[in-house]
Amino acid sequence: MRRNLILMVSVATLVTAAALAGPASATGGGVTFTTFPLVVDGGGSEPAVSIAPSGKVFLDALSWRDFQTNVWKGKFGATPAFQGPIDASIGKGIGGGDADIDVGSTGTLHFTSLMFFFNPTANALQLGVSAVTCPNGDTSGAFANCTKQIIDTTQADRQWITSDGSHVWISYHDSGSSTLIHVQRSDDDGFTWKQVGDPIVGQDGVTGDSTFNNDQGPIVADPTTHFVYDVFAAGEAGLQKGTSADFNNIFVSRSKNLGVTWKAVQVFHAPVFTALNNVFPSLAVDPVNGDLYATWSDGNTVSLSKSTDHGSTWTSPKVLNSGSAATALFPWVAARGGTVDVVYYGTTAPSKDDPTAVWNTFMARSTNGGSTWTQSLVSPHPNHVGVICTQGIACAAGTRNLLDLFEVAISPVNGRATVIYTDDTLSTDANGNPLPQAVVAYQN
Repeated sequence: MRRNLILMVSVATLVTAAALAGPASATGGGVTFTTFPLVVDGGGSEPAVSIAPSGKVFLDALSWRDFQTNVWKGKFGATPAFQGPIDASIGKGIGGGDADIDVGSTGTLHFTSLMFFFNPTANALQLGVSAVTCPNGDTSGAFANCTKQIIDTTQADRQWITSDGSHVWISYHDSGSSTLIHVQRSDDDGFTWKQVGDPIVGQDGVTGDSTFNNDQGPIVADPTTHFVYDVFAAGEAGLQKGTSADFNNIFVSRSKNLGVTWKAVQVFHAPVFTALNNVFPSLAVDPVNGDLYATWSDGNTVSLSKSTDHGSTWTSPKVLNSGSAATALFPWVAARGGTVDVVYYGTTAPSKDDPTAVWNTFMARSTNGGSTWTQSLVSPHPNHVGVICTQGIACAAGTRNLLDLFEVAISPVNGRATVIYTDDTLSTDANGNPLPQAVVAYQN
């Protein structure tokens, strides 16, 4: 979901003492973290993380002030170095609408963002998708060594990127008409692209449930089988279209032929009018054994289901959040070698709409493939106070400062987690309003 354009105004950052204090530690639960605020003048939100085979950490966050996405990179456990904006201008477009980042097994940095174009005929902004490819993860010289291109300008929303060797996929919504999911594939490590199949089209009843009626989570490639998967929440045709966009089903679509054709399987079904899109469902594949993990939030609980047969069947879901995270939103999952990490924002308040809710960042970890879990505190202090709205651009001012997601990744070198989340308590704009900033947390 693209961010509210009303909030994308010029501001002057007034950084608080907390933001300048350097790294801080969070304790509480099974693992501990050290955090580094990534404070920049334009602010940052909806951050993403990917870790290279070498262990180098790559991070991005949407600028709150400017039409661009900022990138950082660095060594695990150390303050990452600011690389600047990667998509401030590509062709005739300006970036920073949505973003996702991937560092593949080849070491190439793959990046995609939602781009804004002015359509003089319609006298309005038009949305498209970028693809940025940086060989060997080289972001030096203002990304001068990266190939930047626009692969779609026909209206798009919330794109994701994944890779398996030299194959790279970008999926995104068709925001102009049917909200179907378009997928493009590159067979040369991200330099050229072609459109392949749609994870929703041709899926019988699933197609009916999902057309005009879905929220897409990340696209994920499996290096053990070379299958590719796409997760989405969907409603029920004929029951909800005229009344709400509550999505009470979770589906995962699988392709065995590099995205050409797909087969959708229902992971979970909730009663009609139950919203399982608070906000995106998330999906991860364990690159060691091919097990899949899907997670989502119903507005109170974060649930997780597992597949050990490449998405053909799924376990009954387990609820992960508890105690000080009695209400939890924005889940994201990562997996490696039987370790599974799920992060979420949590509060003791009974509702995400409670104006007195105090939110922190949490991680639930399993080291035995999801059999047992331990919940830990990630943030050293609350990262938001008040309502967290999950209705996209319909949200009231101040209730969507965290935007719609944050991420976790597990290092292939040391097996530890890197979490990047949003904190709107660190700085303010010229009018004294919270200016969100990204924070990176490394597992100790």
